[in-house]
Amino acid sequence: MTDTSELLARKVRQRSVRYRELAELMADPKVIADRERLRELAREHAALTPVVETGQEYLAILDQLQQAEELAASSSEPELVELAEAESAELASLKEEVEERLERLLVPVDPLDDRPAVMEIRAGTGGDEAGLFAADLLRMYTRYAAQRGWEVEMFSRTEGVLEGVKEAILIVRGRDAFGHLRYESGVHRVQRVPETESSGRIHTSAATVAVLPEAEEVDIEVDPADLKVDVFRSSGPGGQSVNTTDSAVRITHLPTGLVVTCQDEKSQHKNKAKALKVLRSRLLDMTLAEQEAERARERRTQVGTGDRSAKIRTYNFPQNRVTDHRINLTLHRLETILGGDLDELIEALRIAGTEERLDSAVEA
Repeated sequence: MTDTSELLARKVRQRSVRYRELAELMADPKVIADRERLRELAREHAALTPVVETGQEYLAILDQLQQAEELAASSSEPELVELAEAESAELASLKEEVEERLERLLVPVDPLDDRPAVMEIRAGTGGDEAGLFAADLLRMYTRYAAQRGWEVEMFSRTEGVLEGVKEAILIVRGRDAFGHLRYESGVHRVQRVPETESSGRIHTSAATVAVLPEAEEVDIEVDPADLKVDVFRSSGPGGQSVNTTDSAVRITHLPTGLVVTCQDEKSQHKNKAKALKVLRSRLLDMTLAEQEAERARERRTQVGTGDRSAKIRTYNFPQNRVTDHRINLTLHRLETILGGDLDELIEALRIAGTEERLDSAVEA
C-alpha cells in the first residue's frame, strides 16, 4: 500500500468513527428534544455520508487488490497467476478512480466562497501610469463580473489624472463571487510604454488588489465604543447634495487604526451603513489573514498566503504576455484578459488552491 493509500485509509476510518458517533447521538432522546443540536448533528452527518460511502468502497478495493497481488506473488499455477495479475490491473485502475473521488470529497469546502467579494484596487508605484493601470484593472474585473452575470456595486472611487484611478472599492455579488476572485489579492505589475513617454521607453508600474469576503454582523462584532465617526461635506460628483450637507462619513476603528470613508450616497445614514460594511469585511479579512499566516508557517503554500505585498502577476504589453508568478502560468493574450476574459487564469488558481487544501486535508 502506498503512503497516499495509507493516509486516505486512515482518514476514511476516522470519518467512519465520527459518522457512527453522530448516528448514536441523533438517536439519543435528549438530543432529539434539542432541535437546534439535532439539526447541527444531522447537517454534519449528511456532509459525512458521501465521504464514508466512497471511503468504504475504497477500503474494499484496497483489500481486494492486496489479496489479488498476494495471490499473484504466491501461486505456482501460471493460469492462476495470470488471472490474479489481470484482476490486480483492473483493481488498480478502479482504485485510482475512486481515490480521486475520495480526495475531492475530503477537501474542506470554504463557506466563505459563496460570499460577495469586496474588492479594493489602488494605484501603487509608477506615478500617473500606476493610476492608469489601476483603471485598467477596474475595467477588467467589472467586465469579468458582467460576463458571469454578477452585480457590481461601486462603493467609492477616487479619480487620478489622465482618466486614471487612485483608489476604487467595489462589491461584487453573485454565485461563488469570493471563491472566484479571492486569489486576485496582491501586487499586479504592468510593463508598457506610457502614452506620455516620447522616447518609447518601457516603464514598470504597479497596482494593488485586495479581495475580502463581505462580512456579516454575526462574523464580526464591532463595539460602537471602538469607533470614531466623523461627518463632513461630500466632494466630487454626487448630485445636488454635494458640498451642501454633511453626508460623507469617515469611520476610524480605534483598536486597529483602520479607516473607511464613504461619500457616494446622499444620506449620511446610508454612507455610515456602507462604511461599516466595508470595515467589518476588513476586520474579518485581518482575522482570516492571521489564520492563513499560521497555516503558511506550518506548510509552504503556492497561492493561499494572503500576502498583499507579494507580486502575483505581470502584464507585459510588448510581449502580449500575462504571467501569474504563483503557478508559473503564462498566457500570450493580454488584450483579451484585460477585456475580462479571466476564466483560464482564475480556474488554474482555483485548482492550485484546491490541491493545497487537499494536501492539508489528507496530511492532517
